[in-house]
Amino acid sequence: MRLAIQHITKRFGALVANDDISLEVASGKIVGVLGENGAGKSTLMKILSGYQPADSGAVVVDGQPLAMRSPQDALRFGIGMLHQDPLDVGAFTVVEEFMYGLTQSLRLDKRHGRKILADVCGRLGFTLPPDVPVVSLSIAARQQLSIARLIALGVRVLILDEPTTGISEDQKAALFRALRDLASREGLTVLLVSHKLEDVAALCDEAVVLRRGALVGRVQMPCPQPALIELMFGKPMEVQRHEGKSLSGAPTVLRFDGLTVRDGRLTIENFALDARAGEVIGFAGLDGSGQAPIMRAAVGLVRPERGTITLNGREMVGQSYRDFLAAGAAFGAAGRLEEGLVRGLTLTEHMALATERGALVNWGRAAALTQAQIAQYQVKGTPESPIETLSGGNQQRVLMALMPQQPALMVLEQPTRGLDVDSARWIWAQLLARRDTGAAILFSSDDLDELLTYADRIVVCYAGQTRLMNNDGGLDSATLGHLIGGG
Repeated sequence: MRLAIQHITKRFGALVANDDISLEVASGKIVGVLGENGAGKSTLMKILSGYQPADSGAVVVDGQPLAMRSPQDALRFGIGMLHQDPLDVGAFTVVEEFMYGLTQSLRLDKRHGRKILADVCGRLGFTLPPDVPVVSLSIAARQQLSIARLIALGVRVLILDEPTTGISEDQKAALFRALRDLASREGLTVLLVSHKLEDVAALCDEAVVLRRGALVGRVQMPCPQPALIELMFGKPMEVQRHEGKSLSGAPTVLRFDGLTVRDGRLTIENFALDARAGEVIGFAGLDGSGQAPIMRAAVGLVRPERGTITLNGREMVGQSYRDFLAAGAAFGAAGRLEEGLVRGLTLTEHMALATERGALVNWGRAAALTQAQIAQYQVKGTPESPIETLSGGNQQRVLMALMPQQPALMVLEQPTRGLDVDSARWIWAQLLARRDTGAAILFSSDDLDELLTYADRIVVCYAGQTRLMNNDGGLDSATLGHLIGGG
């Protein structure tokens, strides 16, 4: 399939998300789609995959304009998309979700479905248990399931939005090998939307760059990272390095002592940690390695089997999430739209939920506060915008706007997941400002450079085992990656 985008324009009110974009992609090519958050990448990919119509222009395959009114139409034409936040049915088992759309029959032949699933996973290097509920999977595993299903549906153009979040280097290498094989042997065309420039360099034949809705560049890979960054943002960016600070004498904000928590069949035993005011502690590890239950225990979302949790000198075991919030904790979930925000609600409604107390809402006050926060946090949206219409980076900015200004403890899962370099640095500027007022910060990340840049200490998790490392200049990404993999 030869894919062409011809003069695509899409507006949302006064915002021009895509501005007269034209692009051709040959069969069997792997193309990186780059740009800052809000540059128009997701909008263009949604138009390509039938999730929303363009205001003008056309999607053309093999010289024929396509009439796409839905994702079903796009799949029928051989175009499928993996979204950054997977669109799936949590109550289904893995094999049921995989078979959804593969057959028109009302009766599912799960035995046959398991065989197809195993075959596709073998080609892609994935391991997915067929009979567990989708809701129990990590975001990374759900992404793998979505990719496997699209390949089984026979797509010829595969759009991947941040597909390497939370997967190991070995899993990523296997995925990339499978994609290269499918591209070279079967002519699969891959569009990779990613903010991880190292992934684009490792996988792609070429890259296109969007800025403020317009196509501003197309380069052959390999291309130096600084050149790509300057194309994306219109300016060069300096390398950031970790700046250690003395925390001697700083009070302890959070203390774990003899903590034992369980995550399914995984048990983390006898975990101990003191987090001091003004300290940033990173949690490193593949999804399901143990960092999630430890971090969620710090805000009352996981109840420990044994041990103590002390927050600002107050024993918190057995207390509710609301009690932890009242004691000065703030939490940001990895799943922005699954746990952190509410689909269908506007920005003003989110602000009212976070700030209004009592049975009656002062909507004028909530709207004014929302407008002020939009300006302060540079959100590309309006008080009336439904949260799901914002880009991932702007959703993350809204989450920051909803957090208290002076928390004692911030616990953040993947705070920059899916964000471009500039947006990630902006988020960290807000977090470090809170750190400088005395907040202790616990965060998880699958970006080794992010951990090494911002964390004073790093907790490495592997199969329920933990190891606390000082980030004092002797730790590098190779060593950290080795430890995360069980070395």
